[in-house]
Amino acid sequence: MYSQLSSILEAVSPEDGPCFGYRDPLIAVENRVLRKIFGPKRDEVTGEWRKLHNEELNDLYSSPNIVLMIKSRRMRWAGHVVRMGERHIKSFGGET
Repeated sequence: MYSQLSSILEAVSPEDGPCFGYRDPLIAVENRVLRKIFGPKRDEVTGEWRKLHNEELNDLYSSPNIVLMIKSRRMRWAGHVVRMGERHIKSFGGET
């Protein structure tokens, strides 16, 4: 499930839409997807169904922070590109 969710989130860019007050739009998308997966929760006091709060989602889905995982993959890729050298970059359509 984590690999599917992270691949969805990697495809999302900050320009894709409103982030409703979140500092990082990926967190907003992550919480939206997790709410769909886990569904609503019945309130113990009132008996009404409600959406899960962010803290509850984090408790249910205790895995590495997806945003940090994506950023670390981007950094790893940047290091790979730097180590490739000039001749490989030119062969991929770079300036000669």
